[in-house]
Amino acid sequence: MSKTSRALGAALGVLALAGSLTACGGDSLEKAKEGPAQSGPAKGSLVVGAAGFTESNVLAELYAQLLADAGHKTSITTVSSRELYEPALEKGQIDIVPEYAATLAEFLNAKVNGPKAPEQKPVASSDVAATVAGLEKLAGPLGLKVLPAGQAVDQNAFAVTKEFAAKHKLKTLSDLGRSKVAVKIAAGDECAVRPFCAVGLKSKYGINVSGIDPKGVGTPQAKQAVKDGVDQLVLTTTTDATLESFGLVLLEDDKKLQNADNVLPVVNAKEAGGPEVAAVLDKLTKVLTTADLVELNRKVDAERAKPADVAKAYLDAKGLLKK
Repeated sequence: MSKTSRALGAALGVLALAGSLTACGGDSLEKAKEGPAQSGPAKGSLVVGAAGFTESNVLAELYAQLLADAGHKTSITTVSSRELYEPALEKGQIDIVPEYAATLAEFLNAKVNGPKAPEQKPVASSDVAATVAGLEKLAGPLGLKVLPAGQAVDQNAFAVTKEFAAKHKLKTLSDLGRSKVAVKIAAGDECAVRPFCAVGLKSKYGINVSGIDPKGVGTPQAKQAVKDGVDQLVLTTTTDATLESFGLVLLEDDKKLQNADNVLPVVNAKEAGGPEVAAVLDKLTKVLTTADLVELNRKVDAERAKPADVAKAYLDAKGLLKK
């Protein structure tokens, strides 16, 4: 599952069941729990889940290294879809997962209240506190504990070229709406009917959407089309690390069209729901920003650095490791 498909999770509803449950190195999930990737003075073993895309892999490393530094044995297990890792989290096969508030809230909303619930009675909104509160109500009965959300957010976002922004004096999506300039959006073809894409841009911002170019969400082809002037607007995410290389800039979602997909840890309440684990992870949550995520993603995707190395360098730079 890619970062961009994850970010669209709330908008697109529950994804089809896909992928397989695997651990790093191809071991089974149960075996992975016995084999720590990091270790300190024994406080108990904790399995951190990762969803396989760059940002999730880095976040999992950040969590695992912080917890190892605090004395836990930690391992990282990569699971390809939320449909698989969320039940594993409930069962305690995975103890901790870096998650996104709005996307998980609507995933659980559909699971608990039926597939039409996210559309008919959504839990998530642009209000992070309300979204997290709704998520907590859904997660608790499933044996999950939602830890506090931070300021770092990975959600749908729209970008234009720097030249286009300068020509039309654009900094926000409201600016684009006021400009009345027609824009063709490079996105998935579902953008035409989604409330967080073309429908919302028209209704909330008054943006003149002339069409959709179905090149995918945040793909190189989509961004290249905007760079070349074939399209004017691209749907991507707030932590896209490649925008600069295409000469693109994000327009601020100043009217809060997108739901609050703030990063937060979700844990198995029985296995990892104690205050000590929460306190350790909160150190990271309090300092991590959206800009930090962009840079961490860039180092992995553009510089080909390993997520483990990028995570350690960040934790060292922030003074979060004792060792």
